[in-house]
Amino acid sequence: MTNGNGSPPDDAQLPQLNVMVQYTKDLSFENPNAPRSLGPQQQQPAINIQINVGANAIAEQDYEVTLSIEGKAEIDNTVLFNFELAYAGVFRIQNVPPENLHPVVMIECPRLLFPFAREIIATAVRDGGFPPLLLDPVDFVGLYRQNLANQATQQQPS
Repeated sequence: MTNGNGSPPDDAQLPQLNVMVQYTKDLSFENPNAPRSLGPQQQQPAINIQINVGANAIAEQDYEVTLSIEGKAEIDNTVLFNFELAYAGVFRIQNVPPENLHPVVMIECPRLLFPFAREIIATAVRDGGFPPLLLDPVDFVGLYRQNLANQATQQQPS
């Protein structure tokens, strides 16, 4: 592809998304009813998962994005285990039009973080004495749209 005058396009103008660093901000795993909860169970536990994304600008082109995942497994109102993970990354975003910046930060950045967070949770649950909990892929576009709709509803006068 050329820029119209026969020379290759200027890479400096192409949109760029770079992961500068990623890290665990907070991790908690609780097994409050061990060792009783580790024995054979008569039924499958009910597992409830909540996922949130937060972001803040830390420099002109750098954003810290935090993927927060909380989960709990219960049988008959008895907690088998629960966990909380805040997994974050710093992303450098360049040459993205302003109208596309928010979706990039809130959709693409957590999409890049998710596989690592999924592995941390699976390992923590396994190390807690249970089979690894393998989270299903997350529809970050749907989550983004849902959050926008919730914000619009909250801003409407009652």
